[in-house]
Amino acid sequence: MSASSLTRDGSTPLWAQIEADLRRRLLAGEFAEGFPTDLELTTCYGVSRHTVREAIARLNLSGVLRRTRGRGTVVDRAEFEQTLGTLYSLFRSVESTGVTQTSVVLEVGVVKDDAAAGQLGLDPDADLVLLARQRLADGVPLAVDRAWLPHEVASPLLEVDWSHTALYEELARVGAPVPDQGWERLTPVVPDGPDRDLLGLEAGAPALFLERLGIHAGIAVEWRTTLIHGDRYRFVTEWSSTSPNGVRVTTADL
Repeated sequence: MSASSLTRDGSTPLWAQIEADLRRRLLAGEFAEGFPTDLELTTCYGVSRHTVREAIARLNLSGVLRRTRGRGTVVDRAEFEQTLGTLYSLFRSVESTGVTQTSVVLEVGVVKDDAAAGQLGLDPDADLVLLARQRLADGVPLAVDRAWLPHEVASPLLEVDWSHTALYEELARVGAPVPDQGWERLTPVVPDGPDRDLLGLEAGAPALFLERLGIHAGIAVEWRTTLIHGDRYRFVTEWSSTSPNGVRVTTADL
């Protein structure tokens, strides 16, 4: 939005138009290198400093921006830590910090996927339910998440509104098996393509790629891959000298 694209007929306050445009630009990752000064914004939008400050004040109130002494206005991106070795829900992990976790559904439906079926111990042509979501924390992209589940487990979930809920909670709600054990693998990656854009990452920026197999009563019920914003989500683990440990050997495609 530029000064010429603002509506000046009084139907919508100028500060409200600027607030909405700044939210859009923030979600697009436009201010990764730093938020503009009030003077730069007054020049960009062709409005008074009072109007700019009103828009910024509204963004401060909603927790999107924060004014700090000596640094001016900065983007307030919440960061999260998750303990490894526990069953957790990304939804609950984020919301437990007071941040609202919402999702944008990228795809939900019945699919066939050789790789996912293999992880679930099913035939390659088995019907699976795929749930693919862009995960947001207070409206800011946090992860791109894809979960494959056996059709007989997840078919009741095809009509769920996924905008503000958790997969495991919805499985429990319909009486479907919820994972009670499994394994995860974390790999640092440099994403490209649509998923990088969904996370609002610059070219060459790192991310974490998580793979998870969820098991219930010894039977695989969920295969999940999640691409996570590397500078907003951290995984931590606790250890002791008496804890069991070991190295798992895997093969790589060369």
